[in-house]
Parts: sequence; C-alpha cells; structure tokens
Amino acid sequence: MTDSRDKKTTSAPKTAANQAWGGRFDEPVDDFVARFTASVQFDRRLYREDIQGSIAHAQMLCEVDVLSGEERDQIISGLEHIAEDIAAGNFTWSVAREDVHMNIEAALTERIGSVGKKLHTGRSRNDQVATDIRLWLRHQIDDLTTLVGLLQRGIIDLAGRHSDTIMPGFTHLQTAQPVTFGHHLLAWNEMLERDYSRLIDCRERLNQCPLGAAALAGTTYPIDRQSSAAKLGFAKPSENSLDSVSDRDFAIEFCAAASILMTHLSRISEELILWTSAQFNFIHLPDRFCTGSSIMPQKKNPDVPELVRGKTGRVNGNLIALLTLMKSQPLAYNKDNQEDKEPLFDSVDTVADCLRAFADMVPAIVANKDAMYSAAKAGFSTATDLADYLVGRGIAFRDAHEIVGKSVAYGIHKAIDLSDMSLAELRQFAPEINADVFDVLTLEGSVAARSHHGGTAPSAVAAATLRALARLENR
Repeated sequence: MTDSRDKKTTSAPKTAANQAWGGRFDEPVDDFVARFTASVQFDRRLYREDIQGSIAHAQMLCEVDVLSGEERDQIISGLEHIAEDIAAGNFTWSVAREDVHMNIEAALTERIGSVGKKLHTGRSRNDQVATDIRLWLRHQIDDLTTLVGLLQRGIIDLAGRHSDTIMPGFTHLQTAQPVTFGHHLLAWNEMLERDYSRLIDCRERLNQCPLGAAALAGTTYPIDRQSSAAKLGFAKPSENSLDSVSDRDFAIEFCAAASILMTHLSRISEELILWTSAQFNFIHLPDRFCTGSSIMPQKKNPDVPELVRGKTGRVNGNLIALLTLMKSQPLAYNKDNQEDKEPLFDSVDTVADCLRAFADMVPAIVANKDAMYSAAKAGFSTATDLADYLVGRGIAFRDAHEIVGKSVAYGIHKAIDLSDMSLAELRQFAPEINADVFDVLTLEGSVAARSHHGGTAPSAVAAATLRALARLENR
C-alpha cells in the first residue's frame, strides 16, 4: 500500500517562497516558518490524485469555455509528463513551495509557460486537497477490502478443513464447552465480514466530489461540478461548499473502521499467541512467520501476531489524533487540517501490512488435533450437556444445575471427567440418569447436538462454511 516517492527535496530562495500568494506581503516567509508550515514532505504522496484532479478540472474549464481546447491540451500534456517524472524519481520537491499542489503547479508553469497559471482558475487548494484525499482514500479502501477478502478466504478454507476438529471453547479463558476449531475460525470470519461492510459504507459516504467549493464559498466562474465529479468517478458533487472544504469526518470514519478492524486482528493475534505456547500447544505457525531468541535456542516466537497486536495501539492513536484535530475547528478550512494526512496515511499503511501478513499466515496454520481434544476433555466441558439431559428428564434447570455442580465436585475429588464416571457414580446424584447419558457426555456427542444454524456441530459448520464462501463470491 505504501507508494514509492522521490526523496529529493530542496529549499527555494526566499524570493520564491510565497510567489503563489505573496502579493499582500512585504517580506518573504521566514525559513523556519516555511519548513514548519510546509506539508510537501508527506503530502507529495498524493501526487497522482492531485494530477488526476487537475486534469479533470482542466477538461471541465474547457467545457465551460474558461480554457481553450489548446490550453487544455497543453495543461494535460504538461501534467502527464510531470507525473512521469515523479514516478521515475526525476522531480525535485521544494519545501518553499509548501505542498504537493504548488510544487506541481509551479513545475507545470515552468514547463508550459503562463498557460499553466490558468489551471487554478475556479478552485482553491482547499477544495483541491479535499478532493485529493478522497480520491486517494477511495483507492486505498478498494485495496484494503481486497486484502480483507483474501484473509477471509484463508480463514474459511481452514475452517472447512476443521469442521469436526474438537477443541475447548472458553469464557473467562476457562474451559466452558467443547466447540469445533472450524466453528471458532468462522467467528473470526464474522468479525471481518462486519469490518468489510464498514469499509464499504465509509467508501460510499466519502464518494462525493468537493471540486468547485473553492476556498469556502464556491466560485463566480461558470463551472460544471457534475462534470468534474463524473470525470473523477464520484457519485455526485458535495452539497455545501463550506462543509466540503472543512470537514474530515470521512477520514475519521475510516480510522474508526480501521481501529475496529485492528482490534479484531489483535484479538485473533492474542489467541494465536496463546495457542502456540507450550502450555496450549494447539497450533503451529510456519517458521517464516516466527523468530528465535539470541540467548535461548529453543525459542520460536510468534512475532507477527505480537506485532499486529502492538500496532493496534498506533491505529487507535491515529483515530484519537484526528478526532482531537477536528473537535474545536470553526467553519471553514483551517491550517490544522494539514495534520490530517500523516495519521490517515499511517493507518492505511499499518492496516494493509497487518492484513497482508495475516492473509499469508492464517491459511498455513497447522492444528494439533490431539492437544485440542485433550484440552477439551479436561475441565468438565460437557457439564452443561449433563444439565440439559436432566432437564429433558423433567428436572428444573436450577435443580439440574446444582446436581451437575455436585457431580463436578465429585469428579474433581476423584480426578475423573464426567464422561469417565460409571453409570452408578452418576446415578448417585440423580436416579433419573440412564445409560443414554453417555451419548451427550462425550465431546463428539456434545458438539453434534448443536446442529442448529450458527451452532458448532460439524454439519452446521460445514453449512456455515458454504454460506460464508457464497457471501465472498457474491461481492
């Protein structure tokens, strides 16, 4: 997701520092202030979107007779050559020109002459940057949703291979009831399914074109905002010029969705870290996703899940940064909004890297079925099944709960599981118990009994896997 950018940046002479807006000023900007207020160090990442927006703007200006056809063609040709130079690393960025917009516009004027100065007719850097960020983020969301889908496919495929692999289900990290590994994996998939839909919703809301809002009040030129929006693939022009240039709620919404997604990846990471430990030994991760210790030769550390868990904090921090950035701004644009890009860029890069790592790693997980089964058998995980059995024999649930509690206490004292007790031992707690109780006290019987929609039975997991794949295919 990270774009390659030319690293050359220079400081132009003071006389050139404010040439785009310096008519009202008696002296050039101080060198430190120029560096402090410049954003080109990071917003040059938007160069493709900036040029894309400028080409659409030039085409629209020609359509409304603000530019001639010849001027339009000169501008477009110049912009296309600048894009090629930047992509090839043959472009020198100037801090004195402040941002990506002025760097490109100045280069255009140097390349094609005074015609380049006409490009900014009917627009402002305020609506220009708002358009650039929306174009950029729209593309990034498309890439991220693709990565989410890749990870989901890996999870679903793994779940399908383990629809009948029994493991303990936990609450409070204590053994609760037996489940299948496939069922647990599909829980991960449901988290990601909601993450996918949040990203799609965010994309839909941001897909409005701010071009034409100009600085804050629109423009007196006879622009065609519908034309500009259509050329850039937006659903429509934005409705209000003040709002168009001043709000970054679409970036905040994305970072909120990114934080939730990372929280889900962090929870998955925590389980992977636990499961790879010697104490659990439920799964093995391929060596390529792990590292060793410089002092302890036996160590195999799950660094990828640990880093994903750690990186969740920085994405959460970026969300708080953007919320704080916007919370006290009056309408319309304020220089504060220059600070929106770095948190947004970092969140996109971080989420993309984490998804890419997980999409490669999760399908390669190897389950230790024997360890999972043994763990599920420990901890009296079929106690609820015994209570349900007693309810089926006409005993009130609360009474059944007490009976099973006493039988578990007996099992703890004797160091045997419920399924290992004899019928006579079980009947001392409830004479209603018959030999068919062992059909529900086994792990296999316990999971098989939960065959309803959304349940953990192998048959239910197999059906859920097919539904999940169908959702994925129908996107």
